Amino acid sequence: MKKNRNHFLKSEGYTVVKLKKTVTNHYQAKAKINNIDGLFILDTGASNTCVNLKFSKKFNLIFEESKIKASSATDSMDETKISKKNSLKIGKWIYLKCSIILFNMDHINKALDERDITNVDGIIGADILKKGKAIIDYEKNRLYLKP
Repeated sequence: MKKNRNHFLKSEGYTVVKLKKTVTNHYQAKAKINNIDGLFILDTGASNTCVNLKFSKKFNLIFEESKIKASSATDSMDETKISKKNSLKIGKWIYLKCSIILFNMDHINKALDERDITNVDGIIGADILKKGKAIIDYEKNRLYLKP
């Protein structure tokens, strides 16, 4: 009997998360930080997982100054903050000691607004994708993470 990708990855211990594909071919995923729901862009090119500084209270993030600088394709360098030891849940996958970079993401949400795409609370970056041994199924719009 032939196994499909989904069945095989689940049998290998991966959990599956549905992704929403935007008109710009970006993916958005629902996640929880400190048990608070949020919407995030999945970004394999982002080094770190980030949250909009404006939402630090929403997610109960305690932060300190950071030496990390943030930049994106749409804006120049920004000062950042860092919040350590947070819980992050994506689907059934949980990471209990997650560090999160905070910076002003107005430029990102402005670019999303211009394309009528739902604004996001932050970005799931390569740090988390690596930690979860992530596999992205572009055909089925799914993210697989392994505990």
